[in-house]
Amino acid sequence: MGTTRVNFRIPEELVEKADVAAELTHRNRTEIVIEALRTYLDEIEDEDAFREDVIELYLDGDIEFETLRTFIGRQDADSVRASKALLEDGEALADDLAALE
Repeated sequence: MGTTRVNFRIPEELVEKADVAAELTHRNRTEIVIEALRTYLDEIEDEDAFREDVIELYLDGDIEFETLRTFIGRQDADSVRASKALLEDGEALADDLAALE
């Protein structure tokens, strides 16, 4: 897995806590922040409302299928993709029928 350099601001007290945790666990600040972010994402991904919102982002075209799959898993993502295709086909059919009238 590749890495990306990210630049953002963190409150000073959190940086200090991360530095202490890094020293005590013999790791660096980046490892501490990555672990904290992974833990947070693992927790929020289990929430139904979050999963529904991620699915909605995919259905609206705001995120790609691969991103959806990382959040909800391959099998569920495949089901959502199939449902989206059916919805799009149904809308196209409805448009075609409306044009006939």
